[in-house]
Amino acid sequence: MATMQRPREWLPDLCRLPALTAMMVAAEIVVLLLALAPSQEGIWDFPRFYASSLFAQWLALSSALLLCKTRPLLHRLPVWLGALIAWLEPVSMAALGAYLLHEIDTGIGLHMTLPREYQAVFVGGVAALAAVISAAALRYFYVQQQWAEQVQAKADAEVRALQARIRPHFLFNSMNSIASLVRRDPETAERAIEDLADLFRAALGAGQGPASLDEEITLGERYLAIEKLRLGDRLEVEWQRDGDLPLDLQMPRLILQPLLENAIIHGVARLEHGGCIHIGLHVEAGQLLIRIGNPTPRLRGASGNSHAQASIEQRLRHHFGDAARVTIDRRDDYYECTLALPLAAAA
Repeated sequence: MATMQRPREWLPDLCRLPALTAMMVAAEIVVLLLALAPSQEGIWDFPRFYASSLFAQWLALSSALLLCKTRPLLHRLPVWLGALIAWLEPVSMAALGAYLLHEIDTGIGLHMTLPREYQAVFVGGVAALAAVISAAALRYFYVQQQWAEQVQAKADAEVRALQARIRPHFLFNSMNSIASLVRRDPETAERAIEDLADLFRAALGAGQGPASLDEEITLGERYLAIEKLRLGDRLEVEWQRDGDLPLDLQMPRLILQPLLENAIIHGVARLEHGGCIHIGLHVEAGQLLIRIGNPTPRLRGASGNSHAQASIEQRLRHHFGDAARVTIDRRDDYYECTLALPLAAAA
């Protein structure tokens, strides 16, 4: 049975604030360049600059709204045809706006545009300028959208790679630990099997939408409980949590567990006497701060943490924007990773 292919989205949503801001800034830059360019009419006065800015902003917002509303239809057309129509829309809007502006100007007698006999020149000039700006803007938005799709594709690939991070030896070690508990502590063994099942369920569903902070914390607790069976007294865990944590905050799946895994594999498990993993979750200045610190061997080679952390940072930035940060604090025998997630961007 044939499946319907989703139309390729080459034009971003221009109703969103970043795209609207970009279009308004571009329009104002054009007005500023025209005002600074030498001309026979001399230097622009403030009323002319203000009126031109108002007209340019109106054209930018109107074109953005028109492209936003016709975006679903444009994506259903062949790319070349959709791009052509998308280019003609702001050009037509500019020509219509210039014509109406010229009629109003000559009717009221403000003399801020060309005389009536030059109406076609005025309208054509504004339309030509809009054609050049629209072509450049659409090219910019197209490249930006392609970059965003590439980031999403890479993020999806990283998620699929994370699904394989629960390696076979971890499964074997966990099953061996559980097997040793079956007779002497069946309740703990049953709980460990449930934790292991939840862990693998989360890994297999890593690409199926975001998870809440509460789900990530629960998964981290279950992962640590399984590792506690293997490491015993060598592993200690200390949680520090604020009472007002945004437990329903949405984030990419498998963010906390890979960092805890790194803390054990590259830290606690390599120490003869083990160590304590410190996990802090705090809300500060409109951000959720997640800190994971662990002791490490004093003499260590290249860290194996960098790949997982780079993947996590990329996925967080894709979900929260550039305000999301991942910072590392390395000391001689201690390693701490901090995630800063903006709460306002997720609201």
